[in-house]
Order: sequence, then structure tokens, then C-alpha cells
Amino acid sequence: MSTDLLNLEAFFRAVRVYGWFQVCIELLLIGAFIYLVLRFLRGTRGARMLRGIGVLLLMMYLIVVLIGNELNLQRLQFLFTKALLFGSFATVVVFQPEIRRALMRLGETRLFRSMTAQLDRDIDALVESAVFLSRRKIGALIAIERDVGLGGIAESGTRLNADLTAPLLNSIFWPNSPLHDLGVIVSGGRIMYAGVQFPLAESDELERELGSRHRAAVGMSQESDAVVLVVSEETGDISLADRGRLIRKLTPEALRSMLTELLGGKNSVEQAAAQT
Repeated sequence: MSTDLLNLEAFFRAVRVYGWFQVCIELLLIGAFIYLVLRFLRGTRGARMLRGIGVLLLMMYLIVVLIGNELNLQRLQFLFTKALLFGSFATVVVFQPEIRRALMRLGETRLFRSMTAQLDRDIDALVESAVFLSRRKIGALIAIERDVGLGGIAESGTRLNADLTAPLLNSIFWPNSPLHDLGVIVSGGRIMYAGVQFPLAESDELERELGSRHRAAVGMSQESDAVVLVVSEETGDISLADRGRLIRKLTPEALRSMLTELLGGKNSVEQAAAQT
């Protein structure tokens, strides 16, 4: 325990040398970095893995550092230090999908959102198409890009770069059309890609009755900040996925309000909440 007291004395001695202001700034920067990492991983499989790693490291620290100092277990402390070094390399491998998404965000973040009038026209087209497809029980899967660009995920699809209209969406998802079976990516008021394979969420994260189209919607919302509109082929139900959460069985009015809220249209958040 004397070693811990020495460490505390060294900490306060360093604070006196560098000054409280500089130390507080550094601690705030470290805290902000940790917060951004946790916020980025929230709702993903990486978040659960990160919590597990954190618990494991805490247990190892209590066993090796605190107990090891008392019992003078130098070899165990040496192995713990080497394990941390190996763990830093293993983390890069384990969190490769999350790191890849982070780099995609840095490279593809848009600086400005579209104008409200354009957003309202886009929402009108999406709602009109969703209602048309729902009444006919035609399955659909549409990811609406927000801040994070989806170019990396869309590489497997067919580039269209066409104006966003309800008739075009209906034609894409019409049964037996060449691109009807996969997802569509909408960006900046345009249908950029069709026939895109979306990443699938884990099967245990959704209700058993939901199929691959809903798993793809939730998976895409976990892998990016896109809002994903899905129409069930079996029931015609309209759902939205956002940040790994699936909101099911939306009415046209509720769909319009939620899209307006999530995409930044003219309606307020209170109006959207009142109609859901």
C-alpha cells in the first residue's frame, strides 16, 4: 500500500509543477476522447466487446497491480505489462470494422445539410412510395444518408444517381425487377445506389418473426447514422431503423413525422413524438 501512497504523492507533486489549469485541460481532453469513442460504439457489437475488455482489464489491474505490489509478484507484473502491449495490437484487429467506419466518417462527412424545402420533397417521396408498397405488400429497404457517407457500403450495388421520386422507388422494388431484392441508398435528394447488400444485425437482437430485410435495416443503422426505411413483404408493415433501434408498424402520418424529426425537416420534435 506504500507504493500507492508514493504514486499519489507523485501525482500531486506533478500537479504543483505543471499547474492545476494544465492538468484539468489534459484530463478534460482525455475524458472527451473516451466519451466520443463510447458514443461512436454505442449500439454496436463493438460496444459490448469494449465493456467486456474494460471489466477484464479492471480485474487484471486489481489482481496484478494492487495485490502484486503487496506480494512482490514482479514476474506477474512483467507479464501484465506485456499483455497490455499485445492487447493494443489485438484491439486493432478486433475493432477493425469500427475503425474502418470511423475513417469513413472522417472522409465522407458532409459539411452542410440540404435545405428544408428539399428535405420536405424527399420525405414526401419516401412516404408516398412506402404507402404504395405497403398496400401491395411489396418489400422495400431504403437507407437515407445523413452525416456519414455510405459510399464504402454501396460498393456492392449499382450506381444510379437519379432524382428521388416515388415512381422510381416503386419501379426499383417492383417484384422481379433486377434490383428489387436488396437495398437502396438515398443521398442529398437523389437515389445514388440500388441493389446494395446491407450489413445484417445479429439474429438474437431482433424478434424471431422478423426476417432478413429487417435485420439488414437494423444492421445498416448500427454500422452508420443512416435512417433506414423498411416495408415488410409479408405484412406490409412500415418500419424505421435508427441507431440500432427498430420502430415498427408506423402509420403514414407517424412515418412522415419521424422522418421529419430524424432528417431535420420543418416539423418539431414535439410534433413527431405526439404522432408516434
